[in-house]
Amino acid sequence: MNLETYYEYCLSKKGVTEYFPFDEDTLVFKVGGKMFALSSLSQWEKGQPSVNLKCDPERAQELRAEYDAIQPGFHMSKTHWNTIAVNTSVSDTLVKELIDHSYELVFKSLTKKLQSEI
Repeated sequence: MNLETYYEYCLSKKGVTEYFPFDEDTLVFKVGGKMFALSSLSQWEKGQPSVNLKCDPERAQELRAEYDAIQPGFHMSKTHWNTIAVNTSVSDTLVKELIDHSYELVFKSLTKKLQSEI
C-alpha cells in the first residue's frame, strides 16, 4: 500500500476530516472530531510506513499474537490502539479491514445526533 492509497481510503469514509494536531509530520484522520487513524508522513517517505488504528481490545490481542507487524499502539493506549507496519506481513486487504474497524468503533461511539448528521 502506498501513502496515496491509504490517504484516499481514509478520506473516502463518511464525515472524515484530516488534521495535523500534533506536528507537521503526523497525519490524523477523524470522524465526528475523534481520531480513528494516524500516521507519520516521514516514515512513509523513509519506506517504513505504519499506521495507528483503534481496535477492539480482544481483537487487538489476537492480531498481535498472529502478526509480528502488529504491535501495541505507539504513543497510544496499548489496550485500544494497534500500530500496523504497512507493506510487511499484513496484507493491504487486512490493513483496509482494520481501517474500517477503527472507523466503525469511533463512529459508534459518537452521539446519535452526530451520527445522523454524518
